[in-house]
Amino acid sequence: MRNSRSVSNETLQLVVDADDAGQRLDRYLAATLEHLSRSRIQSLMDEGRVLVDGAACKPSHRVEPGEAVTIEIPPPPPARVAPEPIPLEILYQDADVAVINKPAGMIVHPGAGEDAGTLVAALLDRFGAEGLSTVGGPLRPGIVHRLDKGTSGAIVIARNDAAHRKLVEEFRDREVRKTYLALLHGKIKSEAGKIELPVARDLRRRSRMTARRREGRPARTDWRVRQRIDRFTLIEADLHTGRTHQIRVHFSALGCPVVGDTLYGAPRQERAGSEVLPELGRNFLHAVRLAFAQPITGRPIEVRAPLPAELAEYCRVLARATNADAASIDAALREFL
Repeated sequence: MRNSRSVSNETLQLVVDADDAGQRLDRYLAATLEHLSRSRIQSLMDEGRVLVDGAACKPSHRVEPGEAVTIEIPPPPPARVAPEPIPLEILYQDADVAVINKPAGMIVHPGAGEDAGTLVAALLDRFGAEGLSTVGGPLRPGIVHRLDKGTSGAIVIARNDAAHRKLVEEFRDREVRKTYLALLHGKIKSEAGKIELPVARDLRRRSRMTARRREGRPARTDWRVRQRIDRFTLIEADLHTGRTHQIRVHFSALGCPVVGDTLYGAPRQERAGSEVLPELGRNFLHAVRLAFAQPITGRPIEVRAPLPAELAEYCRVLARATNADAASIDAALREFL
């Protein structure tokens, strides 16, 4: 795709290439401006902030080579997150960092139309604005990295700006060790392996990522089998990169989606033997271990997040439904409880 693109504080200008001719205007913008959501692009069009050769057009307008598309993006209004008295399980805490056991169903910071019940709101209630870093801006105080809404487990929080900047360096230099436990739908032939597939935004379904675009960002996941339960596989995975939805995308690409992850191909309710299992209601993906250097002193810190009770129980239900050895299941889970 060849686009002439110049960026100012509030305006983007695009020139339609011959390769893009015939696309609907809204789809052309969604494919070209990956940092803007479809809903954001739609609202900008509704507000008359998208012009083609100086005139407003409908989303269905078919773009033609050489057309100049101008997108005016108004600065966002000042925004801050209100503290909410949401209980937090703090796994580790000192003057510079805290490690939280985030529950599934909680988003980390406001976005995509969700602005209540966030981890940030809970952190502000627990530590106050003065007890969290400001590097990420008013919507993300203390936030250095993310966990998906449907993923539970350990997440590190920066409590001051010096700690935040140092943690960013550790993540960038891949010095932070992140280990996850996941139950996969399907059998993996090997006992351990490495997945190196690029991860990029899926241009057809913007809520998804994909490993099928060569221009994606490099991503690596190392994994090993912890237990096999009929046609399901419990694995431990180490992330060497932190791409959006990385574990979910990588194992879906292998044909073994994470149990409960309907976005990436898992059924809403799993069948085991002759039984249909109760709906899990979340992804079976848990950030079980986080290891990093204390950002000020350099002291090694390793924190473990206990496996949520609903995930351990799901494994036991699965074992009963498939007549698997319950003792071996318990043994495999013991170190994570």
